[in-house]
Amino acid sequence: MGESVKRVLFVNSEIFPYLPESDIANIGRYLPQGIQERKKEIRSFMPRYGCINERKNQLHEVIRLSGMNIVINDVDRPLVIKVASISAARMQVYFIDNEDYFHRKSVYCDENGEFFKDNAERAIFFARGVLETVKKLRWAPDVIHCQGWISQVLPLYLKKAYIDDPIFSNSKIVLSLYGDTPTTDFPADFKDRILFGGVSEKDVEILAEPTGINLAKLAASYSDGIILGAEEVAPELVEYCQESGLPVLPFNKEKFQDGTYIEDYNSFYDNL
Repeated sequence: MGESVKRVLFVNSEIFPYLPESDIANIGRYLPQGIQERKKEIRSFMPRYGCINERKNQLHEVIRLSGMNIVINDVDRPLVIKVASISAARMQVYFIDNEDYFHRKSVYCDENGEFFKDNAERAIFFARGVLETVKKLRWAPDVIHCQGWISQVLPLYLKKAYIDDPIFSNSKIVLSLYGDTPTTDFPADFKDRILFGGVSEKDVEILAEPTGINLAKLAASYSDGIILGAEEVAPELVEYCQESGLPVLPFNKEKFQDGTYIEDYNSFYDNL
């Protein structure tokens, strides 16, 4: 894409300081800032998990972007969009919110450590919520960078359900993989609930076995480039991506520690 990359959309599972520091949360915080400092426009999204203190972080609802319903499993779910600012980075963060999916006080598991039974639906809602909000913003991204497993429905939807929308017609997908792949299977009907728009049963055959690994493989198969964002990426996923023929940016621990990975990511976007 070269010099044509001017706008990068970040779809994050975690961003510090809204969630505690971790590799993913720190990249969610500092990567968009670094890309913005390299003269690209950015937008950044994450789920509004119930553990995020709205008053402390000064979240407020964006009425003009809210008010849409997203139908999942024949139930209308209101889409609420909130926004907050990281003033030190001169960066806004948009939050995808819904009372049924995101008001519980933990992120992916209940108080007993059990994976939420509706996590697949939460990922579907998050993906569609981001894409519908970007449409409302009338902001056409050149690159959409998905980070964290809850973002991994989005590549499928972009390429199958939204690709004819002029907002996304030139968008490329970058998928970052980490060590956060769920080890608990999703419900057996995930492959049925994910169907939407131009998505057919054939497109999601891999989810006949609804594992976290297979969701990541599905996301990779609809991406244009892969970034290995951690040492802990499952070897099966690494091999799958390396055999896909897609550009793959390997993990470099030293560059993560000193922050120079941002330059590599910026070049990766430009060369897609």
